[in-house]
Amino acid sequence: MSLFTSESVTIGHPDKVADQISDAVLDDIIKKDPSARVACEVMISSDVLLVAGEITTDAEYDIDSICYSVLDRIGYTTAESGLDVKNLRIIKSIKQQSPDISAGVTAGEGLHKEQGAGDQGMMFGYATSETHELMPMSISIAHLLTHQLSALRLMGVIPYLRPDGKSQVTIDDSGDVPIIDTIVISAQHSPDVSFSQIESDIKSELIYKYIDKDFLSNDTKIYINPTGSFSIGGPIADVGLTGRKIIVDTYGGHGRHGGGAFSGKDPSKVDRSASYYCRYVAKSIVNAGLAQRCEIQVSYAIGMSKPVSIYINTFGTGSIPDIELQNIVSTNFDFTPASIISELDLKKPIYQMTAMNGHFGKPFFSWEKTKDIFPH
Repeated sequence: MSLFTSESVTIGHPDKVADQISDAVLDDIIKKDPSARVACEVMISSDVLLVAGEITTDAEYDIDSICYSVLDRIGYTTAESGLDVKNLRIIKSIKQQSPDISAGVTAGEGLHKEQGAGDQGMMFGYATSETHELMPMSISIAHLLTHQLSALRLMGVIPYLRPDGKSQVTIDDSGDVPIIDTIVISAQHSPDVSFSQIESDIKSELIYKYIDKDFLSNDTKIYINPTGSFSIGGPIADVGLTGRKIIVDTYGGHGRHGGGAFSGKDPSKVDRSASYYCRYVAKSIVNAGLAQRCEIQVSYAIGMSKPVSIYINTFGTGSIPDIELQNIVSTNFDFTPASIISELDLKKPIYQMTAMNGHFGKPFFSWEKTKDIFPH
């Protein structure tokens, strides 16, 4: 038996609340000033919301109204829901981007003429033929469950649900066809509903309705709210921080991660934009039939436009050697920050959508398209 597990979280999970606020601030600013520099971090607790970071823009923005709008959309309106917005204190600590960093990122400034990377570091992208969206099956199904769990709450299908929640999916891929070994659902709920009702509703309205029965077996284990109760959730129960769900945001533990979070960062930050580009490249390789699995790593030095290194690993599934594939990638893809931003059209207010149910696998994002790497 070969088991691999991935998890996802709902839009009401405290860490995801922080991510959504960070990206909502970014969207509000970039909509008015596409060249703004934004690095926005959020911490949210039961009665305090801290927004901190570096923002350089001439655009006007109202952080308080942005925060309240996000919380209202998620469903955090009362203490019973998981956050007492009436007694919420919003603290702001915002300064401008360091001139040393700006000199390295801004074209024509510093030691280099081209727009450089906003920091050093390494970024990864991954794609696999396991699913039609070229994402690992375990994270794809985990995202499906948390997305639909939130939808069932917001549509009133399961009216006693509250915003916080998680899913966990374990895949057994030792046979000819992968099957789900275990599903775990933790769903916040009102205190006046029985465990048996929650278990019955989540199985019938979520799991059996939205998961392909071919992936389930008589031996599939399903655990709903394993502690028996989950009535206290949201920021009242746990502090939320921007960037603390980077594995949920990416590939569910498949492939590697460079350590840099995404949310709240404008596209001049290669932590974000280069990770998106690596996904675009990896997906193009798998989509072209050149490999069944592909991982791309790129690294940068702060202020420099060209990457320090590009690495490709197809895990033995490539139709040609990885070194040849690396030459094809170098010919067909431009990893300089300015080119990435232009090719993926990243100076748009698209980022709050990325902070919900993962940054990858959604067809409406530009980095989910593929490129013909053997153009005619």
